[in-house]
Amino acid sequence: MNPSNQLSVTSHLTDSEVEEIRQLVAVVLQADGLHPFSEHVWLHVSHGGDNHDQHFLMRKSGVLVGYAHLDATDDVAGPSAELAVHPNHRRLGLGRELVQSMLSTVPDKRLRLWAHGEQLAAIELARSMNFINTRVLWQMRRSLRTPLSPPVLPPGISLRAFNPDLDAQAWLEINSRAFANHPEQGGWLVADLESRMGEPWFSTDGFILAISDDTGDIAGFHWTKVHGATGYAAHAHEALGEVYVVGVDPQWQGTGLGRAITIIGLQHLRDLGLNQAMLYVDTTNSPALNLYSSLGFTRWDTDVLYQRDTR
Repeated sequence: MNPSNQLSVTSHLTDSEVEEIRQLVAVVLQADGLHPFSEHVWLHVSHGGDNHDQHFLMRKSGVLVGYAHLDATDDVAGPSAELAVHPNHRRLGLGRELVQSMLSTVPDKRLRLWAHGEQLAAIELARSMNFINTRVLWQMRRSLRTPLSPPVLPPGISLRAFNPDLDAQAWLEINSRAFANHPEQGGWLVADLESRMGEPWFSTDGFILAISDDTGDIAGFHWTKVHGATGYAAHAHEALGEVYVVGVDPQWQGTGLGRAITIIGLQHLRDLGLNQAMLYVDTTNSPALNLYSSLGFTRWDTDVLYQRDTR
């Protein structure tokens, strides 16, 4: 390690450390135009982390210039990491030092590394440290000023907003069924839902439920999100709508419900006065890619998951 760099590792962040990281992220966001951390990681960081996190803080002359988050909760796929380096301190080996420090703490040097955006520095770092590309997420966008086709709900479906007091458990159950094979979304617990409901962007109006008239059960849902709204973290862009999560109970799949509630959510975002909508989709999810492409979404950026090749 460069002797002028000071690395500290902790399992829980103090309030002052959280603020240091917030300031670092704001600078990175302004320079790159995208957030260096995924939502679930940023939620953990904002609240000081949880019992399974490790935080790697790199300082130079007492100033935070790099930060890495290590999540070791997945015993099957292995630990995963995300990191950020101050724009003025890149190409100096800080990213490599952070990754090396994390590798020294994980079993068998197995590590998954997320890179947000197709940035050359991240690609070069991954390749030079024997990481290979194993998963790709596209960020897709569409203008909300272009026409939306009218939604056609299947017969026997009504719409209403999510009610946290009435719907939380039922929603967790349908979310689990709808995303049974999804590596992150399908395993949500009450705490995962509550942490997001506590965020400044959360709105029940933008959390749309499709209800079966026959049973009263949730048949599907479209949870929308707004980035850059008043009171939310600093963003390097105007307010932007997101197709946050669209889910359909397996027994309602193939009925056109997913397409209809996606359009209804986009209409909601448009009615808020927003100009654009975005979403994330795994490139292996062909049905979702086809749906979103047919609704006018096009690829905007790419997130890549690198896995260290230990062979």
